[in-house]
Amino acid sequence: MEFHTKIDIPAFDFGISYASRCIFVGSCFAENIGNKLTSTKFHTSVNPTGILYNPLSICKSIKNALSGKKYGDNDVFFSGGTWNCFDFHSRFSKPERASCVDGINVAVKTLADEIRNADVMFVTFGTAYVYELAESGKVVCNCHKQPEKDFTRHLLKVDEIVDSWTECINSLMKTNPKLRIVFTVSPIRHWRDGAHLNQISKSTLLLAINELNNLFPQTSYFPAYEIVMDELRDYRFYATDMVHPSETAVQYIWERFGETFFSEQTKANIARIGKIIAAANHRPVNPQSDEYKLFCKKNLDEIERIKTDIGEVDFREEEGRFEGSGIL
Repeated sequence: MEFHTKIDIPAFDFGISYASRCIFVGSCFAENIGNKLTSTKFHTSVNPTGILYNPLSICKSIKNALSGKKYGDNDVFFSGGTWNCFDFHSRFSKPERASCVDGINVAVKTLADEIRNADVMFVTFGTAYVYELAESGKVVCNCHKQPEKDFTRHLLKVDEIVDSWTECINSLMKTNPKLRIVFTVSPIRHWRDGAHLNQISKSTLLLAINELNNLFPQTSYFPAYEIVMDELRDYRFYATDMVHPSETAVQYIWERFGETFFSEQTKANIARIGKIIAAANHRPVNPQSDEYKLFCKKNLDEIERIKTDIGEVDFREEEGRFEGSGIL
């Protein structure tokens, strides 16, 4: 008997291998899956310009990167002991203005470079609600704990999202014609909106993505939201806040992700690399023993074989640990 509904994920006409370059942008859920790829040594960039929740802020970040926008002193403001920017997450906030501006400009250039070289871009929308500066009407990425009276808040319409992303996708395709774009909707519920308005927000995002998928054959959709809502519809798959997916849920989505995008050969390569990572994290009883030195040499030899079989993989951290043993 089946005791849950399993989401049917349509076949994609492309996959992800160790030759692929991927970029993840959007909400913190993008980081959950992006970091899984990074931890298994895929060529992956995760939110180089920080966490972004709404479609307009994600779109603006991409367009600014592609246009080569340079941020200056007038684009940041001082509050709470740090310099901040309404276009960026608080991880770019710094005590010194120059450090804040420099960090932002490095991130913008990094995003542009990653887009130009990427094979696949994963875009995760978190909410259809946006905050605008009351004085200018500018949509902000982050309110940076400024007074509520400084902002107005509203729900985006489907057409607003589609129109902004139509322009964004055209710019992406002009910059990198081979790029494939996979949209997802974050399963993290914005509970401060209430149950009903959270569903309205997520539904708006889903309708917009569906329209974009119909307009652009280079785009597709991965049902992370539906997997959590339907396959894992149990609070044991949530963290203690009952809003964010638990590590178990993230791991399950990662497995469904692998079923969708990884060939059997890629899965085998992930397993080989995983063994190297586990071996490097092993703490020997006697690091000076001949047995451990031989263990390190065998793993260094396997790293070279993996590089020959797969291509360049970043094993610098693991090689440093093995080579530090004074191998035989």
